[in-house]
This record gives sequence, C-alpha cells and structure tokens, in this order.
Amino acid sequence: MYDNGRFLLPLGIVMDKKIQEINYYTNNIKLITMVNFSLEGKVALVTGASYGIGFAIASAFAAAGATIVFNDIKQELVDKGLAAYQEKGIKAFGYVCDVTSEEQVNALVAQVEKEVGVIDILVNNAGIIKRIPMCDMSAAEFRQVIDVDLNAPFIVSKAVIPGMIKKGHGKIINICSMMSELGRETVSAYAAAKGGLKMLTRNIASEYGEYNIQCNGIGPGYIATPQTAPLRELQADGSRHPFDQFIIAKTPAARWGTPEDLQGPAVFLASDASDFVNGHVLYVDGGILAYIGKQPK
Repeated sequence: MYDNGRFLLPLGIVMDKKIQEINYYTNNIKLITMVNFSLEGKVALVTGASYGIGFAIASAFAAAGATIVFNDIKQELVDKGLAAYQEKGIKAFGYVCDVTSEEQVNALVAQVEKEVGVIDILVNNAGIIKRIPMCDMSAAEFRQVIDVDLNAPFIVSKAVIPGMIKKGHGKIINICSMMSELGRETVSAYAAAKGGLKMLTRNIASEYGEYNIQCNGIGPGYIATPQTAPLRELQADGSRHPFDQFIIAKTPAARWGTPEDLQGPAVFLASDASDFVNGHVLYVDGGILAYIGKQPK
C-alpha cells in the first residue's frame, strides 16, 4: 500500500510484527532474569545447615544450581543432614566443624577448596539462643552466645574471603535477626550478638566491596523452627502459648514465618542479581518491624 510516496504495511502485518517484537523482548527479559538468579557452577557453604533455616536455604541454592557444602558440630547431625538432602535428590558435602574454632574453620575451608572447590557463597547461619533474664545469666553463658552468633561469622568469613578475592567475586550472607534492631526481655546476649552481626555485615561490605564481594544480611522474623518450638507449644489446657498469641497479633501477616519464606531472599542475595546490593539487612518478618500494632477500640 502507498500513501503519499510511503509504503504502508497492512495493519494486521504491522500488529504481527509488533507482537513479535514484544514477545522477543519479553522472552529475553525472562531469560536475563533467570540467568541473573542462577547459581549454576557456584559452591555454597551454609553453616549449621543440617535442618531448619540453613537446610531450607541450602536446598534453594541447590535448586538454583549451586553445589552445597554444610557443616554441623556433631557427626550425628551431619549424617542426618546428608540423609535429608539425599531424600530431596540433592548431593551435598557435609563436614563436622565447630565454627567457633578458628583452627577447625581454617582446616574446613582448606578441605572444601581441595575436595569441592573455592567457596563462592557463604551463609553464616549457625546460631544459638539462651532465653535467660540478663541479671540471671552468667558471663560464661553470655560469652557462649556471642561466640557462636557473632565471633563465628567473623571467623568463617575471614577464612573464605581470601579465596573470594582470588576468584574475583563472592557473596556472604549473615543470618541476622529482628533483634539486630529491637530489644526484648530474656535475650540480651542474642540481641547483642545479632546487633553486632549487622555491623559486621556493613564492615565486611565496606572493606571488601572493591574486590566484588557483597556482604548482606537476612533478618528473619519469628520463624517456626526447632529453636522457637518452645514458644509455640500448646498449654496444658489446650490453649495457645501466650507468646504465640502475641506474635500472631503483632505480625501483619498474622502467622509465623517458615524456613521456606527465606529461600527467595537468600537466592537473590547469593546471585548476580544482587551485585550492586551491599551492606544491607533484608528483613523477612511478615511486616513486624513496620507495625506499631492495632489501635485500641
């Protein structure tokens, strides 16, 4: 068709070409997005990942293509973890290691680099909590929580960073907590450790960002795990635990989180999609930190 010297395509053909262009760009955007979130060829070390949050995160990494390495403090726990991964069709490498021991951690990292490969992704997940009023807590108990929840992430990060520098990239994810921001009775040591871990996250990002290493945190809300099971137990009369009721009322999502709720955020922070995200803590808490509570009627 001609119009004043211009060649015009029939409307149907024009629309077909436009649709083809849209489909082309849409498909390529999808492809780019999938590639950005892929962990194919990466080696991921997740500490304390025999069960719970660590297990869920490691399983998500495996689904995204990563090779999984995990540790626990006892052979029995490592064996249970290996069996659980195998049941999901995941080949994982499990090692016994106390992450509070610099000697054991250095030996673990050397062994992993020799047997599996240089670590691309580290998740500092191992942690403990002691629910004791501060004035009833001994200094030894306080130190134990600080040792596992703060010193250990420092020790493990310090051990893997040189390999990441040589490789030219790396991802470190510290499992922080809402207690990185808030205080609550009976968890003074835990809150102190998690607050410190938030600042360690920022400092690792500041010191090693120039080497293409990103260090971020995930701050879980109240997650249904063995660690929080005592807070969710039914009372003798069959009623829900008062703290359980409190959490449901305080959380806009009106539920406890699950370990699976942390999988997507962890894959994002471990992948190339987060290459310009550094020194942040992503709170996965159902909105609890944003919520002041319901207005009294």
